Amino acid sequence: MIDELLSQDEINALLSGADMGNGGKKGPGNMSPEQIGILEDVAELFSNSAASVYGMLSGKEVSAAVSGITSPPQKDFPPSAGDEAFVFRITAGGLGDSAMDLVVTRSGALSLADLMMGGEGKDVPEEAGELYLNAAQEGLSQVVGAAFTSLSGMLGGLRILPENISSALEKEEWLPFSTRSAEDLLWAASVVVTIEGLGDFPLWILLPLDTAGMIADKIHEAMAGKGAQEPSAPRDQGRKESSAGGASPRKAQSSPAGRGGVPSSENVYEQESVDVRPAEFVPLVSKGPSGGNSRIDLVADIPVRVTVELGRTRKNISDILNMTPGSVIELDKMAGEAVDVLVNGKLIAKGEVVVIDENFGVRITEILSSSGRVHAL
Repeated sequence: MIDELLSQDEINALLSGADMGNGGKKGPGNMSPEQIGILEDVAELFSNSAASVYGMLSGKEVSAAVSGITSPPQKDFPPSAGDEAFVFRITAGGLGDSAMDLVVTRSGALSLADLMMGGEGKDVPEEAGELYLNAAQEGLSQVVGAAFTSLSGMLGGLRILPENISSALEKEEWLPFSTRSAEDLLWAASVVVTIEGLGDFPLWILLPLDTAGMIADKIHEAMAGKGAQEPSAPRDQGRKESSAGGASPRKAQSSPAGRGGVPSSENVYEQESVDVRPAEFVPLVSKGPSGGNSRIDLVADIPVRVTVELGRTRKNISDILNMTPGSVIELDKMAGEAVDVLVNGKLIAKGEVVVIDENFGVRITEILSSSGRVHAL
């Protein structure tokens, strides 16, 4: 006969697969069920941020779901070979300079970068150029920034900033955290990002396991402190019941989520009186033809390749082989006709060739509309 209800900690322990006999079984790195549950919420937080940020940057419907959380040794990551890994590395300023990695496959990084630059995410270059890698880094930087904002709320308003940002394409054997032993355990959250019309992309959030435990302890302390200040709050509110395995993954849509990945309908407490007043908003200011395009603002500093095309023609291979110095190739444009100005292979303007000192230049004579230039980028 059960003479009392299970506590929330006991429920979390059961869901996490802990042994309720012998005082509860510890997880990897001797993590407690409470730490495991909190870190599951952190994984959901990053999943929500990825869906929201990439939905905004791509202009498409994006969802994300945590597919699993594991604790492999560094030497066993990534879990599958075949594609290069694009690794985004930071330290969390304000949180003990904790090291953190976000990892996507090379193909996923290029597709997401192409979406950010107005493409369809399908016709990506075979070579990962600086332009695409910079855009991929910017996208992951925005994901981390959004996640840190929510994580700050879970930590009672602690200011957290991404610092020491770097990224690289890693080939063959590599370690997520090179200053640590290959045998050191990771906390690895696997997220599946689904983009409308493109399918699924894997995203991993990595922390050293001891760092993950430290973050979980800080969140627990902040939650306990908040609970002490709000004695009227129900004991079990503010925490989600989650499973470390076996439960179906929870999906985050590309709409804003509540603080810490928890829907904002939670943590609602009764109050005797509420001070209600009209909302005051900052007046909207027109920014000209391109105003309000926050997606372009995010990548405005990324360099692009500008090409001037005099004309085109088609030749047989035999004609090419028969060329000699002095041969003339007739193009498809009339003499004096405007040349094409292309950015990343897409036409944005027309102009006439001029000479500046000893260099050629192009004077723009016709240009696409601002919206056309945005789509060309």
